[in-house]
This record gives sequence, C-alpha cells and structure tokens, in this order.
Amino acid sequence: MTKPKKFPEQEQELPGSEQAMDPQPEIVRSGYTGSDKLKNKVALITGGDSGIGRSVAVHFAIEGASVAIIYKSETEDALDTKKLVEEQGQTCLLIEGDVRDADFCKEAVAQTRAELGHIHILVNNAAVQFPKDHVSEIEDDQLATTFETNIYPYFFFAKALENQFKSGDCVINSTSVTAYRGSSHLLDYSSTKGAITTFTRSLSKMWAPKNIRVNGVAPGPIWTPLIPATFDDVSDFGQDVPLGRAGQPSEVAPAYVFLASAILGRATRFFVVATLLKRYGETIKSFIETYLGWLFLFFMALIVVGTLGLDFL
Repeated sequence: MTKPKKFPEQEQELPGSEQAMDPQPEIVRSGYTGSDKLKNKVALITGGDSGIGRSVAVHFAIEGASVAIIYKSETEDALDTKKLVEEQGQTCLLIEGDVRDADFCKEAVAQTRAELGHIHILVNNAAVQFPKDHVSEIEDDQLATTFETNIYPYFFFAKALENQFKSGDCVINSTSVTAYRGSSHLLDYSSTKGAITTFTRSLSKMWAPKNIRVNGVAPGPIWTPLIPATFDDVSDFGQDVPLGRAGQPSEVAPAYVFLASAILGRATRFFVVATLLKRYGETIKSFIETYLGWLFLFFMALIVVGTLGLDFL
C-alpha cells in the first residue's frame, strides 16, 4: 500500500466506522509473516474492532493467538475484524459493551476466560477524543467521558485480572505521543494519555515481582476511524511529523506483538548478559585464563576420588 500524505474531506459521527473511511487504513503490511510468537496465547483487546485495535488483533492472530475483542457499538467493524482473525485460523470472540462500566469489565474478563481459556495478554486500547481550542469549551460531561473512557477501564481490567494473571503474562497500554509533547487542541485527551503513561510505569513496578510485564505504546498520528469522526479537516492530518504523513495501523501493531511475545524476555536477558560482559569481560577473561587449569584439575580429582570411594564401598 502506498502511504497517503493527504486525505479527502470526510465526516463521521463518533465512534467512527472503518468501513466508511477513505482511504481504508492498512491493517497488515504486505509481506508480514508470522512465526508463532504468540502460539496458543489468548489476548483481550479493548477497542479491537477498528484502527490500531483491529490491526493488533489480526497481527496477534497471524502469530497464533486467539483474541477477544471489546467494542462499544460498531458491530459491522467488529464482524469485519472477526472475519480477518478467523481467516488466520484463530478464534475471535466479540464482546459488546461500555468499558466505563466496572461490572461490564469484570464480566468481559469472565466471558473471555470461560470461552477461550486463560488470558495471557491484555491490550487496553479503547479511547475517545473531542478536539477543543479553548479550555472553556470543554464541558463537564465531555471531561468526564474522556477520563472515564480513556483511563478508568485500565484500573477496572487490572483489578479483574490481578489474581488471575500468571508469571509471563502481560499488559500493553495504548498511550500517545501527546502524553509527552502535549496538545493545544486535545487538552483532556492528552491529559488522560499522560495518566496512562504514569499508570503503566507504576503498575509495571507493582507487578514486576510476579514476572508480569506492563508496557505501553505511544503512537503519533495514525489513520483510524477516530480521526474523521473527531476532526473537521483531515486533509493535512499527520503532515507535521518528520515523514510528512500519518502512520498506518500496520506500522504500529508489530510493536504490540513484540511486547506481547517471549522475545522481549529473551531480548532483556541478552541485554543483561551483554552489559555484564561489556563491563566485566576483561575480569572474567583474566579469571578463566588464571584459574581454569586449576579448576579442571580440581574437578578431575573429585571425580577420581569419588570413583575410588564407590569402589571401596
């Protein structure tokens, strides 16, 4: 797919429809091949019906995972995602509901476990935004909706899964570049993304002793249904980044695959070993050169003495 730099004018109502987007977002880049990185895993993805969530769901399926998708009301998009997942030979469970409801979040976890089994991966991705140029334009209802949708569910799902997650399981949170650089027209949205970033850092420290990984992905401008559903003018969307264009979901989702897979653990161990070798390599080398011969003779002597002792007995 040729990545567009400009988009035709279009309007949608929230929450937005991927079917109605022009052009259609790229879900998986041409040539992407899975390698069973997530074989036999189960992932629960909020906002998994479209945009980044859909791309993550399909990439996970390509890598061998079954997925449960939570969506609010976009049934057609959800069914399209389900079809894409099933085309990869994987199971896709659709769960319709509002993640602002703590009881619904608990029920979604229970339903996923009942139908797909143990949940290994949680992807918190559902979000809303309402661009405003002035603080005075942010109504109380909008402020509540933004925070209740974008950050509250992260707590709800963490509470629902805390006693069910096992060593090696993981959480991946969708934050945003706006958490770091701010946004003059997305004040409440960027504030929630900053909260998500801090939530991610704090939960990762809380769950690290249990070997449960918690990480975040902070995309820049990505062509998803939320864009035409919230911005009046999308023609120049994403042109203020170094590449001069918006990103596609297909360019973000592989980061979620990496964070969800055991590759991350192996990469961390490799980094630790490499760091130790870089720092203490000469000391280790000197020790081996000085004492290896003596150690070899010592262990050979132990073997001989042990053998003679057995013969004597």
